[in-house]
Amino acid sequence: MHSPTTTRTRRGRLVAALVGTTLVTAGLTGCSTAQDGVTTLDFFQFKPEAVGDFTQIIADFEAENPDIRVVQNAVPDPDTAIRTLLVKDKVPDVLTLNASGNFGELARACVFADLSDEPANDDVNPAVQDIVQALGTCDQGDDEVNALPFASNASGIIYNPEIFAANDVEVPTTWTDLIAAADTFRDAGVNPFYCTMKDAWTAGPAFVNLGGTLMPDGFFDDLRAEGSDIEGGAVSFSKDFGEAMDKEVELFSYCQDGFASRDYNAGNAAFANGESAMYLQGSYAIPAIRASNPDAPIATFPYPVTDDADARVAVSGVDVGISMGRTTEHPAEAKRFIDYLMSPEVVQAYSESQSTFSPLLDAAPNTDPALAGLEPYFSDGRIIGFIDHQIPASIPLVNMLQTMVITGDAPAFLADLDDEWSKVAARTATQREGKE
Repeated sequence: MHSPTTTRTRRGRLVAALVGTTLVTAGLTGCSTAQDGVTTLDFFQFKPEAVGDFTQIIADFEAENPDIRVVQNAVPDPDTAIRTLLVKDKVPDVLTLNASGNFGELARACVFADLSDEPANDDVNPAVQDIVQALGTCDQGDDEVNALPFASNASGIIYNPEIFAANDVEVPTTWTDLIAAADTFRDAGVNPFYCTMKDAWTAGPAFVNLGGTLMPDGFFDDLRAEGSDIEGGAVSFSKDFGEAMDKEVELFSYCQDGFASRDYNAGNAAFANGESAMYLQGSYAIPAIRASNPDAPIATFPYPVTDDADARVAVSGVDVGISMGRTTEHPAEAKRFIDYLMSPEVVQAYSESQSTFSPLLDAAPNTDPALAGLEPYFSDGRIIGFIDHQIPASIPLVNMLQTMVITGDAPAFLADLDDEWSKVAARTATQREGKE
């Protein structure tokens, strides 16, 4: 347990380190009030495509809890917005956040309350909660829970089953099968993949699937233990990610013409309209594809990274985590709202609406046919986490990946990534020594 002074000090260091500007986001509030016996909670909600779902959830909650009013604040740039609120010392009462490296930094800075005593903890799949815990906690251990998993996603390959059937292509189960399928489509005048490199982050799904499957066990633990001496260490990106990045470059050689100028929105619309056989995106893209074409034929399969079909896994992350501000003035009311959000009925309804996987034990499998190819891997626990969450946010990973897939120069990417990691490790060591 940390004293209030320790918590304030750690949060202050985070703000100084992570916030380079004090932009004010229109519409943001960071306070909660009580008037006429009604407590108002500020609910920070980061997914624009889920505003409608949460609006209905809030309406149902308020009907059952007339003494609580919940104000949903949905913002276009949540990472900047939450840091703006930190500068203003206005952490929202309840928050949804993607369980990513950014969340981990905030958790370690003690921005979020400990939810380890929440009843919902007993209902969460431990393997899913472990993904959140691995990102970091306020106590830097296993005692605190700074976010409860509300929705999980899975990253695989989305495909058009009608195009596959028309070209007599079976779902690939090995790397050789995948490349053969891409060749078949290209020879038939069909785009094998629709790629969207105007948005650099869209090179990330292939990186986490290929790299996460092929990297040695304990890679990041060993890399961190080496400090800044990457070149002289036993592991490095150059030594251990060569095969994975060569395969990513090979996949992107099958993209459509002009892929460097297309963005994610264009990719969703193009795939929805049947402009490619496959799409290198995760389950989170399915609602956006259906928004362009509700009748789009969509199916999924896990990356066949090797020629061992039994080695296939799905990359999974917590798409939405539920947190509570550590300094909220209304913890009892905030926990009541969190308890409602984490109820099996609410989690399941959201899962079906947003094409996600329920992180709760004994949850019914998502019956969305688009997820049928990934659901067994999630249900059976054949999952790995997003390895990009292990890479410090100060390293411009997605921009480096963007350059790699456009130029095809994997060795340069890996050398640059080693160099960037070494610089961060050296800065971290210097900062640590300065505090001793």
